[in-house]
Amino acid sequence: MTVTTDLVSYEDALASYDPVMGLEVHVELGTRTKMFCGCSTELGAEPNTQTCPTCLGLPGSLPVVNATGVESAIKIGLALHCEIAEWCRFARKNYFYPDMPKNFQTSQYDEPIAFDGYLDVQLEDGEVFRVEIERAHMEEDTGKSTHVGGATGRIHGASHSLLDYNRAGIPLIEIVTKPIVGAGERAPEVAKAYVAELRELIRALGVSEARMEMGQMRCDVNLSLRPHGREKFGTRSETKNVNSLRSVERAARFEIQRHAAVLNEGGTIVQETRHFHEDTGSTTSGRVKEEAEDYRYFPEPDLVPVAPARAWVEELRTTLPELPRVRRNRLREEWGVSEHDMQSILNAGAVDPIAATIEAGADSAAARKWWMGELARSANESGRALDELPITPAQVARVAELVAGGDLNDKLARQVIEGVLAGEGTPDEVVEKRGLKVVSDDGALTAAVSDAIAQNPGIAEKIRGGKVQAAGALVGAVMKATRGQADAARVKELILAQLGVEG
Repeated sequence: MTVTTDLVSYEDALASYDPVMGLEVHVELGTRTKMFCGCSTELGAEPNTQTCPTCLGLPGSLPVVNATGVESAIKIGLALHCEIAEWCRFARKNYFYPDMPKNFQTSQYDEPIAFDGYLDVQLEDGEVFRVEIERAHMEEDTGKSTHVGGATGRIHGASHSLLDYNRAGIPLIEIVTKPIVGAGERAPEVAKAYVAELRELIRALGVSEARMEMGQMRCDVNLSLRPHGREKFGTRSETKNVNSLRSVERAARFEIQRHAAVLNEGGTIVQETRHFHEDTGSTTSGRVKEEAEDYRYFPEPDLVPVAPARAWVEELRTTLPELPRVRRNRLREEWGVSEHDMQSILNAGAVDPIAATIEAGADSAAARKWWMGELARSANESGRALDELPITPAQVARVAELVAGGDLNDKLARQVIEGVLAGEGTPDEVVEKRGLKVVSDDGALTAAVSDAIAQNPGIAEKIRGGKVQAAGALVGAVMKATRGQADAARVKELILAQLGVEG
């Protein structure tokens, strides 16, 4: 085996090899209790306070399946066009790691609850790529390890480790794709688009918030290369727990370049898990990857099989929402925007806020303008998602209404939004407290216009001489005098009227 840290260029890698991917996505379900016991799943509790003999694996404890977890799994399977098993079992996946209090994970092995599905994903240029789904199965999450004393935060080099079992037993759905072939140079883009579309689907179903930055959704990127023209897949690596869309794309791209470098040097790819590093966009070796037989799977003896009644499955099918891609295409047509603009809206996480703002009474242009402009800027500066900002779609719709009615101009509207975000109240309360209404009294505006003309006789003469565009300077003077609270269009009309010039 040759070990290399060098990379070949992405273009050179694709010139010789075809990438083959497999994506495994773990989704934490938003149930109130854990998968096999009644412990709370609420975040933020003191370490090891949300545990019991069952999720700690103490002798004599017996698990009970969370019915909402099963229902959520079926909904996910149906939305992914999967077959739903008429009968399936849980299994014990045996391995030792400190964050597994039972020394095994209750999962599903050869009998998943959902199998043989697909998800169509749309790439940035509008091309649709179908990702085949191998299976979606139920399991439980592990605890959380905190490695202390090392330089990297990992177990190697740490002086000791702290274990919090609050997360152990939280319901997970693992969604596994079939090998993704044929994507070629767009493989990293397909990986990112798939995880993004899956996240939108999970959120639409209401089974999880799927916040990757909070670990509620994590992706393992399996990747191998095979020389052009060869049918047999190469040896794969598995980059574990990648937790952002951008990182999924970067991890796939890096591994393509790394694999190609190893293979070009005559080396052998090791089947192993790898860690992704956000700061460098690179991966490093974790541990040699076990095969399925190494986990010594066997049926879980303490849980009865799950046999969803067909009538129940069909009833759940009728409750599924409009699929995200179908909904986006409908909204795109209703809003009259291009594929590129809709992709930008999706990337910004603004589809739902804009839709809700329109439902609250705003027109689509105004809703897009504020969410993709002022509010997107505020979200970027604060490091928050759009839907985490302390402003509601109804409040944004009210700002748009005030602008449309002439009570605010854009400059004043931005100040109103700033006040709402700062916790100063509703848009109307901010307008009142800050005194931000547009000055619409012609008497007050006429006086301000007269002052501006008197103070700028040279500009006034130019306007009288036919240079109407020079009126902009006088409009600016009036806006300054009124602290930006005048209607600029009305101010220009008054200036031209006083100077006897037609607009």
